[in-house]
Amino acid sequence: MRASISNEELLELESRKSFEFFWEEANTDPLSPGYGLIRDRAPGLPSMSSIASVGYGLTAIAIAASRGWAGEAEAERRVIGTLNTFLKHAEQRHGFYFHFLDMDTAKPYGGCEVSVIDTAILICGALAAGQYFGGEAEELAQELYERVEWDWYRNPETNQFYMGYDDKSGKHFGTWDHYAEQFMMYFLGAASPTHPVPADMFEDFTRYLGYYGGIGPVIHSTGGALFVYQFSHAWFDLRGKEDKFGVDWFQNSVNATLANRQFCIDHAGKSATFGPNSWGLTACDGPRGYSGGYGANPNTTKSDYVDGTIPPCGAAGSIVFTPKESIEAMQHYYAHYPKLWGRYGFKDAYNLDEQPEWYAEDVIGIDKGITLLMIENYRTEFVWKLFMDIPVVRLGMARCMGAPRSALPAAADALA
Repeated sequence: MRASISNEELLELESRKSFEFFWEEANTDPLSPGYGLIRDRAPGLPSMSSIASVGYGLTAIAIAASRGWAGEAEAERRVIGTLNTFLKHAEQRHGFYFHFLDMDTAKPYGGCEVSVIDTAILICGALAAGQYFGGEAEELAQELYERVEWDWYRNPETNQFYMGYDDKSGKHFGTWDHYAEQFMMYFLGAASPTHPVPADMFEDFTRYLGYYGGIGPVIHSTGGALFVYQFSHAWFDLRGKEDKFGVDWFQNSVNATLANRQFCIDHAGKSATFGPNSWGLTACDGPRGYSGGYGANPNTTKSDYVDGTIPPCGAAGSIVFTPKESIEAMQHYYAHYPKLWGRYGFKDAYNLDEQPEWYAEDVIGIDKGITLLMIENYRTEFVWKLFMDIPVVRLGMARCMGAPRSALPAAADALA
């Protein structure tokens, strides 16, 4: 057991280490077409960048500059160079980017899809960084946002976004048909000054409703992974806001997080990893590879997916929803499992049911990203304040959520 440190020391340490992943695991060759691209994970797959990792990384750089972890001028250069990479070199289709890119060439990596959700995460990061640094960075971020043809990714028959686009066949596939992490897509799309989509797309996804352990109601995904309740909330401040149906989506994430924790407590008899301070089922690395299937009830399949794998980002990325429980979990991981700690803070996951005990080798960009952004929002509300000060962000939320009529002209006037 390691010597204890204070809560503030732990939050500072994990935050700074998380930032260092985005800063150090990037292409820093200014002559490279892939300048600024950030790896999907480390130390594995050194040539693969994730555009979602870049989105989190751009916001991470703004956090670091505000905290003095990186020099202001150097941080701004990194942001401007990264945005230029996407505007001039990275392959795109109608403003949407491939999920994974080659770190050096910015070409699509491994036959992946053109991704709407990962592009949305990239745009959130770009807008946040542009808002912080202003000037050229802000202009480039706006150019990147205005390039996205949100209407091209919309299925007019269902008024829903397609799930993906296969470049080889030239066809969209799947559908975002129920609640998940996609709110950012609706908000950004509804406010687009160039290629908007109808704001009522926000009304046309299925809302599965359930309870677990007396906790709820929870409007939930089919898998029950916590990231779906976290990702859009990292940038969009939904506290105290209800949509036109009276749903408080921030409280919904609180309920979902508490239900996820209770699920882990209730299944502690099946797993040595699970317990009141080791919880947070969400997509992560596991002993047999990466899985998006780690989740907790309530979900529509009612599957008790338990193999003993817990990722620290589940609890840490929920700190704005459950601060006490999340910090207690982080303290538990730090004090009791030194093998779960590495160069960039908490590694991706661990599993005490394996023989021998299993600890992830890698960290994953999106997991370090949600950890960093949510801890910063808990500590200072920095990302929320920065992002919500962007006129198109307020406008998109207002259009989709059904804001009072008086709020819409004010938001629209700010764009004039």
